[in-house]
Amino acid sequence: MTGTQSTVGTRLEWLLIAVGIVALVAAPFFFYPIFLMKLLCFALFACAFNLLLGYTGLLSFGHAAFFGGAAYFTAHAVKVWGWTPEAGVLLGVAGAAVLGLVMGFLAIRRQGIYFAMITLALAQMFFFFCLQAPFTHGEDGIQGVPRGDLFGLVDLRMPTNMYYFVLVVFLIGVFAIWRIVNSPFGMILKSIRENENRAISLGYSVQRYKLAAFVMSAVLAGLAGSVKALVFQFATLTDVGWQMSGEVILMTLLGGIGTMVGPIVGAALVVTLQNYLATSEFPVTVVTGAIFMICVLLFRRGIVGEVYARLANWNGDRH
Repeated sequence: MTGTQSTVGTRLEWLLIAVGIVALVAAPFFFYPIFLMKLLCFALFACAFNLLLGYTGLLSFGHAAFFGGAAYFTAHAVKVWGWTPEAGVLLGVAGAAVLGLVMGFLAIRRQGIYFAMITLALAQMFFFFCLQAPFTHGEDGIQGVPRGDLFGLVDLRMPTNMYYFVLVVFLIGVFAIWRIVNSPFGMILKSIRENENRAISLGYSVQRYKLAAFVMSAVLAGLAGSVKALVFQFATLTDVGWQMSGEVILMTLLGGIGTMVGPIVGAALVVTLQNYLATSEFPVTVVTGAIFMICVLLFRRGIVGEVYARLANWNGDRH
């Protein structure tokens, strides 16, 4: 983005964030809490993916492994081992970090489509592991996961309490991404995205930065998956399938890559369509695909990215 576009985009993001936080705090009084919690989980997942694609320039087709893997780890720890929900979430995040470290170490040795294909292949290997592993219960998944009491004090069985827990996790995750992106580390990631060879010539260890970004993205995707397992009280193969990786790519591209708010908007659009079209005669995938095609043709930068560009042009014309 240009300097003017970046300034306008930053101001608009802060305004959207302020309005969004107020709206999210009041939302459970007007909307179904489970729907809102699903939206927040997938919005965090999309933001985590955007950290890798939008700010580092790495397209991963295997992010479902971190999302679904963390969901399995958390569900098993809470249901079978009797862990508290916060401990289960931490285990899920740690498991996603390990997966991210292993997959990232193998994948970052290649670039472009080769990188994407390696992440897809590794994610499919993990999918078949989850299909065969005894603790995942195969196609049945882990069901009846208890939500328990958060820190022994807050009863997460109550929908309102669970919603505000998910909201706090979402805000912490988005703030962490914002802090990473706006740090010196984040500036180096952007330089790698724009011109990797120049970053190498400046003396940066590009492979290490890529691996760090990959692991951070995996950790945040795992956080979303862990919380999602508690929200719906189950973890299934759907969470680790390649279709889930495709969904998060769609969400990010629809909203606008390289923006903080874009993936959230994209996730909200896709989840809302899935929710309200599920009981209708319209095929959800066809409608979502049609909207994606329209956005690609009319909003090349994504919905939020196009809004930023239009505002920047309007602001430039005024001056």
